[in-house]
Amino acid sequence: EGCKPLAALLSGIAQAVYHGNADITEELLRGQLYPEATPEEFRALRAKMGGLLQSIASADMDLNQLEAFLTAQTKKQGGITSDQAAVIAKFWKNHRIKIHESLINQSRWDNVLKNMNWRVDLKSQSRHIDQINTPVAIVEMELGKNGQESEFLCLEFDEAKVSQMLKKLSEIEESMTSL
Repeated sequence: EGCKPLAALLSGIAQAVYHGNADITEELLRGQLYPEATPEEFRALRAKMGGLLQSIASADMDLNQLEAFLTAQTKKQGGITSDQAAVIAKFWKNHRIKIHESLINQSRWDNVLKNMNWRVDLKSQSRHIDQINTPVAIVEMELGKNGQESEFLCLEFDEAKVSQMLKKLSEIEESMTSL
């Protein structure tokens, strides 16, 4: 029975910290889950559980690492009980992927490439007659952050620019491979 409020507390902490839900406040959690606890008692429990969750999430612990970590926490003075460890383990097993994705999204500091489309056209009009009927690549990129409206960037490349871009991308690939 005492496991349900702890599982809900962990969910509330995850919602507030990792999913950016500003509606989840300390007062709301205490009032809903631990109304009999004093504000100081609840603040200490929330801080302890938040710290454990932060340690687990920042290390992206697998189940073996988690078991070793929680066992150490149960043996530590002022640590957690074995029941609390079981609740934390179950919570992490069910929420690991979403929390990990959220941490990755929070760590991105710029837009990402969401989609890219391309086609090859022939120029039918130009200021210079020798450029008519030459192939051009039209590339449209969708850039943005998750949950935000995307921006679209449309580029036109002639054959020389495509070759130059492919050369640069090969250099990037070689550099990444060497690391």
